[in-house]
Amino acid sequence: MRIIVQKFGGTSVSTKERRSLAADKIESCISRGCFPVVVVSAIGRNGDPYATDTLIEFSHSSGTNAQPRELDLLMSCGEIISCVVLSNTLKARGLNSAVLTGGQAGIITDDNFGDASVLRVDSTSILNYIRNGIIPIITGFQGITEKGDITTLGRGGGDVTGAILGEALEAEAVEVYTDVDGVMTADPVLVPNARVMDILLYDDVYWMAEYGAKVIHKKAVQIAMRSNIPLIIKNTMTDSPGTLITGSKPSTEPFTYVQKPVTAIACTGNKALVKIVPDIDNNSIQADGDLFSMLYEQRIDISMINLYPWAKSFAIDSKHTDTVMKILEGKPVHFEFLRDCSILTVIGSGMKGLPGVMAKISHALAASNIPLLHTSDSHTTISCLVEGKYAKQAVTALHEEFEL
Repeated sequence: MRIIVQKFGGTSVSTKERRSLAADKIESCISRGCFPVVVVSAIGRNGDPYATDTLIEFSHSSGTNAQPRELDLLMSCGEIISCVVLSNTLKARGLNSAVLTGGQAGIITDDNFGDASVLRVDSTSILNYIRNGIIPIITGFQGITEKGDITTLGRGGGDVTGAILGEALEAEAVEVYTDVDGVMTADPVLVPNARVMDILLYDDVYWMAEYGAKVIHKKAVQIAMRSNIPLIIKNTMTDSPGTLITGSKPSTEPFTYVQKPVTAIACTGNKALVKIVPDIDNNSIQADGDLFSMLYEQRIDISMINLYPWAKSFAIDSKHTDTVMKILEGKPVHFEFLRDCSILTVIGSGMKGLPGVMAKISHALAASNIPLLHTSDSHTTISCLVEGKYAKQAVTALHEEFEL
């Protein structure tokens, strides 16, 4: 049987009209001779009555923060509500469906509440519903531990649910429905003429998600990549074909993607650059080890790391600035922080081994009088740190330079 996993984000089920459009997509899947397995996120976004962030804020109303285990129990309610409502929408159309929590769907996780990892999926229950012609409507973002505790998979975990079920069920594809027409060459808020891309490689989309693109969770891309299951990003509200995310070019269509070295420009704000110079009379090697161990203990993620015997620098989220400052104040070093920065990342598998990409980046930023503060790179990405006030201008300049 040809199984398609269809994952609907919160905006796709936030109103009666949008739930009707989601039901249209499910019926369309059936009309194509496939069997849909549906994954649903909590309704709406922060401020909407049953959105995950709204539930979190509600839990804080007593003045005491809920423990992680109890908070996961509360957060799981949003997806249950949206699944039941969408299931009723399908039943009104004569489609037989059944709602399953992540645990009832066989998603077994560890007990890292709030950001649990999936250990395995027992697809027996889902397959039984499919054999009986019943459409499973499964809560995204959640699972269950071996001991029976409900867990959540972290921010954006609904995408992870869709991908992990696609893998477990050996689905033909995983369709991710949202409120945009597909993956775009840049954030349209920053670059109004950003365009939707027809096809992308897993690797490029992973790095886009890593560096700020919100269209899909990077863990979902990793799962799809290891299982070689196509991901398709679509808009619930339109008939746009969306963006196909795959591991190789289709054999039946021209693959225009590789004609350009750069695929997209991602942008992440609220960053700070940390610059450190050790005292000459102290052992900088030992100090480095102590510093990075303490950053790890505080669960502070660092990026754009440059290490030299005479200096070191790295980027952090601005919210961690005070914590890092306290750590450094007890070290034999001189340091400074450059706050309110943004990281722009030029992404493209086509740039691997290709000279001149950095030259074009430098030219584009210089031509716009934007100071380049710091860089780092990999085979398929080049990240540039700029002052936050230049972020929109810089993304636009790079988008134009690479003719995206």
